[in-house]
Amino acid sequence: MSFLFEKLDVYQKSLELVDEVSKLVNEKKLNSSLRDQLNRASLSISLNIAEGTGRFSKPEKRNFYLIARGSTYECVAIMQVLLRQQTLSHEEYSSLYNRCESISKMLSGLIKGLETRGI
Repeated sequence: MSFLFEKLDVYQKSLELVDEVSKLVNEKKLNSSLRDQLNRASLSISLNIAEGTGRFSKPEKRNFYLIARGSTYECVAIMQVLLRQQTLSHEEYSSLYNRCESISKMLSGLIKGLETRGI
């Protein structure tokens, strides 16, 4: 048996982002607050996707998907700070940014799908 969220491509992509962020923060000497915040924000994406799929009402699902999308934006903002501080290379930033952009688009699709089915 498997859970519905495990079958979602956006969930799988969010786990890949967690893996990439974890690897990055372990390799880099990051400010501890930025490191912790980036770890929490990236993990929040997959956790909120999972929790959202477990909700029965469309408004509840939508809320968790919105939180996941907000956490995606938070990751991008932190990565921009790290790029400006020259802690991330442009290549590392681009890789993470592209993952976040893809996740954000997929989450927007989930949200719009719920809205078109009448919340």
